[in-house]
Amino acid sequence: MKEQLNNTDSKLIQAKINSETARIPWRDLQRFFATGKTLYLTAELDLVKAAYAFQEDRTEQVDNWIKQEKITAVSTAQAKDWIENDSQVWAVVVKPWVLVQDC
Repeated sequence: MKEQLNNTDSKLIQAKINSETARIPWRDLQRFFATGKTLYLTAELDLVKAAYAFQEDRTEQVDNWIKQEKITAVSTAQAKDWIENDSQVWAVVVKPWVLVQDC
């Protein structure tokens, strides 16, 4: 029963995270980039599941993604490209981070 409850809780939390994702112009996230709080997720990762891992402090999983370079800091070159192309990204806030992914 406890496992089922935990699974239900997990699904509810992920549904909440999903509802908080947004397609947003990169220019609107510049202040977060300037403070070093934006992380880029490759297309291999599910934005909601990755945000859930951050929120639930699943350090081992997040560290593995970082080691595999599936999660990186948004580079200056990438930020410049997104600005120049007036790009939009998928984003979600998991304090203190803003996780972003190409649309």
